Amino acid sequence: MNEKGYFVHESSYIDEPCQIGEGTKIWHFSHIMKDTVIGQNCNIGQNVVVSPNVIIGNNVKIQNNVSVYTGVICEDDVFLGPSCVFTNVINPRSFIERKAEYRKTTIKKGATIGANATIVCGYQIGRYAFIGAGSVVTKDVPDYALAVGNPARVVGYVCKCGNKLKKSGDKYICDSCGKEYEIINKNLSPKE
Repeated sequence: MNEKGYFVHESSYIDEPCQIGEGTKIWHFSHIMKDTVIGQNCNIGQNVVVSPNVIIGNNVKIQNNVSVYTGVICEDDVFLGPSCVFTNVINPRSFIERKAEYRKTTIKKGATIGANATIVCGYQIGRYAFIGAGSVVTKDVPDYALAVGNPARVVGYVCKCGNKLKKSGDKYICDSCGKEYEIINKNLSPKE
């Protein structure tokens, strides 16, 4: 840990200014670019690039070989699997600069993006949603949804603990932790 309370491997680069929270670890060959905000207790794996103005919450895990581009916001407790991909322009061309057209992509609290998944820019991944490995997200994903395929489709729901929920009548139940959920206004919510 350095005097600021976070760890940076000697092979990584941190551009200034940026804000990095206490307890965060940044591993080999990574590059954190200027004006980035990274919360506390994050783990940023090998060969990760975080572009300018990205916001990363607390306790976010970014696995190896991920590029988090300008326009992406990861809320607290997000998991970004190895080699998952973000975009930030819908119609890129190498010979046309479109920095003014970057689209915002939000990964809400507790969501998981599986290995090698692609998240097309301009969409929102809901709270505790789970995007399966290799999936291609081309629209918003609701809270607690399990989305897989290309294009990604909602095929079920997952618990806050990450296990697939089973439908029982008008409610959804987690066999692992026993938590119950129900659909309210077309969104899955924990049962009070």
